[in-house]
Amino acid sequence: MLLEAKNVLYSYKSNRDKIVLKNVSAAFGEATFYAIVGSSGSGKTTFLSLLAGLDHPVSGTILYNGEDIRKKGLNNHRKHNISLVFQNYNLIDYLTTEENVKLGGKKDAEKLLREVGIPGEDWKRNVLQLSGGQQQRVAIARALASEAKVLLADEPTGNLDEETADEIIDLLKKTAHELGKCVIVVTHSKHLAGEAEMRKKIKQNEKYPLPNAERCGMISHVETVVQHSSQKEETDEK
Repeated sequence: MLLEAKNVLYSYKSNRDKIVLKNVSAAFGEATFYAIVGSSGSGKTTFLSLLAGLDHPVSGTILYNGEDIRKKGLNNHRKHNISLVFQNYNLIDYLTTEENVKLGGKKDAEKLLREVGIPGEDWKRNVLQLSGGQQQRVAIARALASEAKVLLADEPTGNLDEETADEIIDLLKKTAHELGKCVIVVTHSKHLAGEAEMRKKIKQNEKYPLPNAERCGMISHVETVVQHSSQKEETDEK
């Protein structure tokens, strides 16, 4: 597998008694569109940040091509192995559309903007002059400018209307199936999750005692739900 989490445990540095993820394992391959789902507070975004190397687990490992990402360093992992798309786009507001894409890597920015459906007259405009859907397209183009094989997206359709969300979903699917990237999306949207080939659900359903605390918390683990193309309409989370 291209990217793996093995027996990951994570707790907040400010409160080691609050365990967010415990014994979480999951594997992700190339040319596949994944959705990570789960209830609010289950640790979905935290898990994504660990896959991205934005933070590191208390114990357990994140592997890229079978190697612990800490061996070459988290900065190296973020620079070479992954690209990120955020719910709030995280574009540089004083730069143009084209300049934002160029920050992502060395690939042809104009070609990428054309591929994600941004017309040429918008390439030199300040990015804040674009609609929310257009800004998310620019964010995806910026992620695709990188040579990284993994694209991670946190609620990429969360701020978009239904029609625009469908267009962004199509872009993410194309990124996986035509460009061969591993696309991993955290989402609350059943519609988006239903379009993924595979869902990984973070569940909290087992009591465990928290260290040095009288109360109990919940163990988070990952349950894989295979989503075949013939089951696209089935979006209930078993």
